[in-house]
Amino acid sequence: MSPSFDASKSLTTLDQDSTLVAVIEMSQTKWLIAATVPGFERNPLKKLDADPDSVLRLLRRWRSEAIQAGREVRRIVVAYEAGRDGFWLARWLQAHAVEAYVIHPSSVAVSREHRRAKTDRLDTELLMRAFLGWLRGEKRHCSMAAIPTINEEEARRPNRERDNLVRERTRIVNRIKAILARFGIRAFNPNLRKAAEKLEALHTAEGMPLPERSRAELRRNLGRLHLLREQIHEIEQERLRQLSVVPDTEKGPLAMVRLLARIIGVGIETADMLVNEILSRGLRDRRAVARYAGLTGAPDESGQRRREKGLARAGNARVRYGMILLAWRFLQFQKDSALAHWFCARTADGRGGTRKTMIVALARKLLIAFWRLVTTGEIPTGVALRPV
Repeated sequence: MSPSFDASKSLTTLDQDSTLVAVIEMSQTKWLIAATVPGFERNPLKKLDADPDSVLRLLRRWRSEAIQAGREVRRIVVAYEAGRDGFWLARWLQAHAVEAYVIHPSSVAVSREHRRAKTDRLDTELLMRAFLGWLRGEKRHCSMAAIPTINEEEARRPNRERDNLVRERTRIVNRIKAILARFGIRAFNPNLRKAAEKLEALHTAEGMPLPERSRAELRRNLGRLHLLREQIHEIEQERLRQLSVVPDTEKGPLAMVRLLARIIGVGIETADMLVNEILSRGLRDRRAVARYAGLTGAPDESGQRRREKGLARAGNARVRYGMILLAWRFLQFQKDSALAHWFCARTADGRGGTRKTMIVALARKLLIAFWRLVTTGEIPTGVALRPV
């Protein structure tokens, strides 16, 4: 998006007499399109097959009918909720001279009735009300997602794929251990390089050989484990190759990864995740950084009642989870830093609850410090760096 893009409200004045506004309720096979068209007394509603060309033809037909009704359509604006289809449709519409936006689903207020009616038609009405309020420049109606380019989306894939592969590797290891536990075998380590060879010599607690079907299942699981290790290694080597060829004068995401990885305690995987998930998004200030990561509070105030419900958890879950883990690791590797001293001073009472609360505050401060490092070059006070 352009630097002037504001997710909370539109910065372009809405002239509803010359603007065709449409919202799309998307599913896998059918799309329901609702619109407000200048010169139309009714609000048209049309269900189409999931085909972008059909959407474009419909929008152009409505524009032609508005012109025939004596109205000039200078602007076509379309929005839909973020979901399984991602951002490809918004990019496709923008390439065909249509102004497209993607709405955060959780930002649209819905009825709090216990059994409210929910249909695609009602959903389009709800989206249209929220979208028109956003276009008028009024806040709190809904918020928009910044539409990434294909290159920006591709940059996130290696880290996300590796994360999925690591989780799958953990599941297979646990499955192997669970199978062996049924026979009283607890000392077998599936992560060893020669695990497949040692499997053949295993015996049950009664001294009998493993049953053939269980042994065959274990062989197949070890084969999957070996394949996962190779794929994880391939992703890691490709990332290291890309980082090794980055010139020192480059200022893009790869240069940010190299800069963050110089901090002792921050690995390549963590640096790559932070840069591609949040630090390269061009967020406007430190509040936006903390809010996007979901590391802000969720107050609950009503009358005399004042309490905190904990983390808002409305942002990027990968960033939030990674930063909390990194905060604990940061305390081990950066004991002389100002942030580590701040944490120790705040948790001097030794209570476990205090440490649990303050580690979230440390994660928030640490993320903001990293954001300043990659955007302005400001090194956090007392943080030790690896040699270039």
